[in-house]
Amino acid sequence: MPFDPILLPKIDKTVLPMGIAGNYGLNSDDIRHAAERGANYWLYGARFGKVTEGIREVLKTDREAHVVAHLASLTTFGWQVRKQVEGVLKKLGTDYLDVFQLGWLGTASRLTPAISDAVQQMKDEGKVRAFGISIHDRQRAGRLALDSPLDLFMIRYNAKHPGAEQDIFPHLDARNPALISYTALAWGQLIKPLKGLDMPPFPGMDSPLPALSPALAYRFVLSDPHVHLVLTGPANRAQLDANLDSLEAGPLSDEEMAWVREYGRKVKSLKKMDYV
Repeated sequence: MPFDPILLPKIDKTVLPMGIAGNYGLNSDDIRHAAERGANYWLYGARFGKVTEGIREVLKTDREAHVVAHLASLTTFGWQVRKQVEGVLKKLGTDYLDVFQLGWLGTASRLTPAISDAVQQMKDEGKVRAFGISIHDRQRAGRLALDSPLDLFMIRYNAKHPGAEQDIFPHLDARNPALISYTALAWGQLIKPLKGLDMPPFPGMDSPLPALSPALAYRFVLSDPHVHLVLTGPANRAQLDANLDSLEAGPLSDEEMAWVREYGRKVKSLKKMDYV
């Protein structure tokens, strides 16, 4: 059974559970192609220029059918919120952003009362509909999930780094924010064959897999019911199509999940990434 479109809490729009980040190699033609395949969640930021025209065009077709999450950069003062939001609205030719998202909280941005007030003002004006963050600090993310003005969390979660299952997921029921996962491939570490990593054959196969496939990595993430959407940042059209195709396979079986977890655990245990 495939992964079906899902209603994002707080944002109240139904999306394909794989969002597109266009900062790794896609262009506007690829965005139009992805939209034709049903993709409708677009991560956008300062280094996403090659996909600006494509996102702008798909938004014109049916704005309410798409979600744009703007990943802000270097946001430390309240006035920067308005500057970034109004700049992106102009670039994309839209009246509102679905999500204004502080990027890399604690490193490149701060969650201060002034910033929260600025975002709330933009929400009151109808220029922003939801307030989100990306964050690596899982313990802090768990605390913010319990009590904060945040509507959306973008977190690292994959078979090598499953710690969100203990640090974040148990706290989500309190306010039910949208949960977006990225780095499903652990920056490629899960899909490159590694020396010194022995595994039994994957369930249903006669010989061992050399590494996880991207499809298995994405399916691992989406198999957890706490994750509403996984982001993909393909380098080209072929990767884009293959990643979207992975949604058709649906959740991992219990046996498959156990195998993928063990693979991720072994990758994490390696002191050195020595690729074949």
